[in-house]
Amino acid sequence: MSAYAPRNDADPRAHVLIIVENLPLPFDRRVWQQACALRDAGYAVSIVCPTAEGYRERYVDLDGIAIYRHPLPNVPNTAWAYPLEYATALFWQLRLSARIGRRRRIDVIHACNPPDTIFLVAALARPFGVRFLFDHHDLCPELFVAKFGRNGVMYRLMRVLERATFSLAKVSIATNDSFKRIACSRGGMAEEDVFVVRSGPNLERIHAVAPDPSLRRGRAHLVGYVGVMGEQEGLEDLLYMIADIVHERGRADIQFCLVGFGPSLEGLRSLAVQLNIHDYVDFPGRLDGEDLMRVLSSADICVSPDPKNEMNDQSTMNKILEYMALGKALVQYDLTEGRASAGDAALYAQPGDRRDFADKILTLIDDIELRQRLGEIGRERIEQRLAWHHEVPKLLAAYERVLS
Repeated sequence: MSAYAPRNDADPRAHVLIIVENLPLPFDRRVWQQACALRDAGYAVSIVCPTAEGYRERYVDLDGIAIYRHPLPNVPNTAWAYPLEYATALFWQLRLSARIGRRRRIDVIHACNPPDTIFLVAALARPFGVRFLFDHHDLCPELFVAKFGRNGVMYRLMRVLERATFSLAKVSIATNDSFKRIACSRGGMAEEDVFVVRSGPNLERIHAVAPDPSLRRGRAHLVGYVGVMGEQEGLEDLLYMIADIVHERGRADIQFCLVGFGPSLEGLRSLAVQLNIHDYVDFPGRLDGEDLMRVLSSADICVSPDPKNEMNDQSTMNKILEYMALGKALVQYDLTEGRASAGDAALYAQPGDRRDFADKILTLIDDIELRQRLGEIGRERIEQRLAWHHEVPKLLAAYERVLS
């Protein structure tokens, strides 16, 4: 029997297999929203993704979506450790996709990068009539440079893998206009085959809850952050800004809550102790659902300290949109796609200028009318233009194209 079984005529819905390597589902909010939208539109949806803390079940059927999880090796955060991780992931992706395909014909493989190796699964499935849709989440070559600060053999390999991915894809989904330009120029795709589907927040899931005063640790103000704890997120810089605010400017009235997990988390906790700001910074780790809403609803303002580089300047940060959905004013560096997302809902610091960023934090903390006004602008911007329900028709149009 083929690894990709013939369609069961009793159930004519198209079957979509979504493959994600770097985050478990349903924790990956963008992919989970897409999966739910496809299910609601009548598609059958299966997902292959890694396990992680809190997501250890190898198989779960959640709200009618079949999730198959696989282990990944615990490798050090070095450039040459990634091939081991990616090879292991590729082994499991091939094995699980074959298992899923034997049970029910797969019509579309929807690959979410990073890394740009999932096209190999689609290439093996292509002779069985499986279409390939590439969901471009990250600029992998630029991500490598942001993490390790150099070009070389690995960078050139990533450019080759990126090009191969675009070449095999019938349709590509871009998270913003910058990614679409790259798909067309660097990836060689036709404009009509690239659909911009932004990571809009789902207003049914993101909602304000009662603030929790205990998060302030007895201080007057709370600054919030949510996101990955990695090298390219600028969190080490943020801790130096906090040290400047606390020790140099004498502001002992501000508490910071940095939510998230990732390879840099323990190092950031250690740095907070070294800078003597550990009493002013909480690292609760990964939070989701009501726990995350409680932190963000309690914050006076939020921050997005991602530094300016080729990756960040062209990337849409989900946290910015979530801050805006909750009516929170924010501070970020002046990045192309960051400004495209936030518009007038943020204060923008000069890229690379920690002191200017800290100044902007204090400006918002000390001006309640300004932060309320920016928060209202952000909430209105989400409701009218950027919420997830505005993006669903674009996602479905991409699927009409890939199945045409």
